[in-house]
Amino acid sequence: MTDDAWTGCLCCSPPAAKVAGGEQPSGKNPLETAPVAADLRLVDFAPRSMLGGKTTRVETPRFPVIDVHTHLTWMRETRGGVSLGEDMIAFADPHTLLPLMDRKGIRCMVNLTGGVGRGLEASIARFDRVAPGRFFTMTEPSFHLFGEADYAKRQADAITRAAHVGARGLKLLKTLGLYLREGIDRGALVGIDDARFDPMWEACAATGLPVFLHTADPLAFFEPTDRHNERYEELAQHPDWSFYGADYPSHAELMAARDRVIARHPRTTFVLLHVGNQGERLDDLEATLARYPNTMVDISARIGELGRQPRRSRAFVERFQDRVLFGTDAVPPPYGDAVPQQRLCDELYEIYYRFLETDDEYFDYAPAVAPPQGRWSIYGLGLPSDILRKIYHDNAARLLRLPDPTP
Repeated sequence: MTDDAWTGCLCCSPPAAKVAGGEQPSGKNPLETAPVAADLRLVDFAPRSMLGGKTTRVETPRFPVIDVHTHLTWMRETRGGVSLGEDMIAFADPHTLLPLMDRKGIRCMVNLTGGVGRGLEASIARFDRVAPGRFFTMTEPSFHLFGEADYAKRQADAITRAAHVGARGLKLLKTLGLYLREGIDRGALVGIDDARFDPMWEACAATGLPVFLHTADPLAFFEPTDRHNERYEELAQHPDWSFYGADYPSHAELMAARDRVIARHPRTTFVLLHVGNQGERLDDLEATLARYPNTMVDISARIGELGRQPRRSRAFVERFQDRVLFGTDAVPPPYGDAVPQQRLCDELYEIYYRFLETDDEYFDYAPAVAPPQGRWSIYGLGLPSDILRKIYHDNAARLLRLPDPTP
């Protein structure tokens, strides 16, 4: 290549002409790129897309919605990430939620973190009893009893009592495999497939309660939080969400333990939350669903993963259309303000409806200034009406044994 060769982009800036002796001419090239600040912090970077694509606002869904994944209450005590005891914190009042539900076409919300014992009864009284048919409450494991010698039996008995007082299922946070230890918050981690929980899974089968199971977290949370991690910003803001290192099992080990539990308890229905935390590897999730007919998934807080691979995601939904549930992981403000992809508001639901119903391209997956989970945008799936009705409503109604709302 000669000294005069030019490898730049002529449409942006032409090559500078040379004068005799190889010296540069005086004066600035009028098309030369202006210098930019090299010290812009990533946290301050807020690019605006130049794309002029279609924008469809979907204010209400095509069919009534059952949101199977909300958090309206929470256990007051936690130790080392483990929720304990029977005292509860209420995040909202049902009368403040009902107007939003009516605006957004939400038939009912499922409060997954309803607590145990008297806390569970208080959650049911606060929501289910005040607005019958609009709220349903799940129970949780009684981890405060874990150190007791007869824990396995007491836990199974607690499930039976929870069903009797009105719980509609059992919810497990990512506690098993990542937080619960032999001494609650000290000692060795307790695995998802620990045999001490077998009576609990079987009690759910006996009482007809589905298990809403959160296992692991996104794959990036098990990688080093470095410049190669696609969710660096999120992990930098929430460093306690990282499970990278020898102190924790790998993502693959957690998935394998989960699948062993599912295989051991074929009479129990397991709803794998957050697209099973395998939204980045739908082939692996498909293998689990195909192998175990007692499994379902929800899409809560993972449209950011599904929406950046719309063709693959649509094929997944079409294949398992009878086993996919609508969920948001919504948390009422101010508690949900720190996680905008979960903040319960009108805009959150409109984004979900747009994702499922339209073929819009390259739009935000959360009501936030900057993408909170990763620096990308999503594309709509444009699902047909027959599949939409199943995801929005019918699959959940069948799982929760709800009456048909139509006359």
